[in-house]
Amino acid sequence: MPLPRSDIVVQFLRGSGPGGSNRNKVVTGVRVRHVPTGLVAMATERRSQARNLAIALDRLEERVGEHARPKVPRVATAPTAGARRRRIEAKRRRGARKAARRPAGPLDAGE
Repeated sequence: MPLPRSDIVVQFLRGSGPGGSNRNKVVTGVRVRHVPTGLVAMATERRSQARNLAIALDRLEERVGEHARPKVPRVATAPTAGARRRRIEAKRRRGARKAARRPAGPLDAGE
């Protein structure tokens, strides 16, 4: 869903980092802010200001859409009786396997 242009503030800025003199001297970076929510999106990866503006607007629309979507709370569920039984049985088998690894000796007589 396209955002109304009246809700968006666009700023143009110079890029930084690798990319040579075009990136460092030409104002091709774009920062867009959605005023009602305060969400911000930036794009500086392209050499064209128009392309960066389109990318930043796409990112902003996506973020506003995520922001508007209600968060569905997680419903905690308890393990089923069968899952509990399987877990206990697996623990029993694992314990028996470990007990079989123990060397027989005087310490085992007291247990």
